[in-house]
Amino acid sequence: MDIYKEIELEDCPCCGGAGLLEEENGWCWYVMCLDCGAQTASIEYQGEEDRVEAAKKAAMLWNFRKVLRPDPGE
Repeated sequence: MDIYKEIELEDCPCCGGAGLLEEENGWCWYVMCLDCGAQTASIEYQGEEDRVEAAKKAAMLWNFRKVLRPDPGE
């Protein structure tokens, strides 16, 4: 399964920019806006069997508009 082709991301809820699904060194997934830097929380996984589900959860957070902003005071 090609995770990047299977998972669809909405535009950024903060600025309307494109979201990018990112894997962090084989332990977690998150989605980040390429324009403003808003991102989801990191969704950790353990083992290959949990990897796809973690990516889907990160995408779900993004698509439900649950993001963190890198603005001062946030």
